[in-house]
Amino acid sequence: MEELVNVVSEKTGLSEEMSRQAVEVVLAYLKEKLPAPIAGQLDNLLEGGGDLGDLAQKGLGGLFG
Repeated sequence: MEELVNVVSEKTGLSEEMSRQAVEVVLAYLKEKLPAPIAGQLDNLLEGGGDLGDLAQKGLGGLFG
């Protein structure tokens, strides 16, 4: 998650704390809206235990066309 916070901070110019809050809000929203297995994979990805290919295999790619 730290990497994502850093990217948001760099791209938006927001402070690290504001970027962290933004990332947490978006992640909470995604986890609420995504099917449970995919939401779990999102957590795994952010903890460094997976990659985007894992999410695509679970069907996330189909959600975006």
